[in-house]
Amino acid sequence: MRRSRARIFDEYLASAARAGDRGAFGKLAERWHPRLLAHAWRLTSDPELCRDVVQDSWADISKNLPRLNDAAAFPAWAFRIVTRRAADAIRKKQRQRKVDEAYTNEHTGRVAEASDLEMNAERGALQAAMASLPPDQRAAVALFYLQDLSVAEIAAALEAPSGTVKTRLMHARRKLRAVLEGEAKNG
Repeated sequence: MRRSRARIFDEYLASAARAGDRGAFGKLAERWHPRLLAHAWRLTSDPELCRDVVQDSWADISKNLPRLNDAAAFPAWAFRIVTRRAADAIRKKQRQRKVDEAYTNEHTGRVAEASDLEMNAERGALQAAMASLPPDQRAAVALFYLQDLSVAEIAAALEAPSGTVKTRLMHARRKLRAVLEGEAKNG
């Protein structure tokens, strides 16, 4: 696999940050924060929650970066941390929602509010089609096409076997094609 200049620069920054260079860590965070935020958004579909997830993820990255043995693995490693944090946050949110529902009927207002936020975030036919995918397929497609990760790196980031990642990509491509071709025929 041929590595791009950006990928090599990220490896350099990860190595330097791992060695304790605070400036390199700051530059790494500056370059990767938007990507990790986008990944968290794809997993949570909640702007506030995704910011919290990424903030907590940066704390984990900062703490554990010295233990990262291969700087080239930084992208998959960072995405995996965000994936885990997002899963934890979603579980916590679901538990809290169940408790809230036991005490009040405000659930319908929260669902409508979440739908409004999602509709505002969806711009363009491709974004709308991607948003219709299940979170695991949406994450796989975005990591593959938007972040240019390999199937093996996506597998590491999502903690799923490579075969599962390939299957998610295949199903996601099929669904995206069907949605986009359907709009072309209707439009």
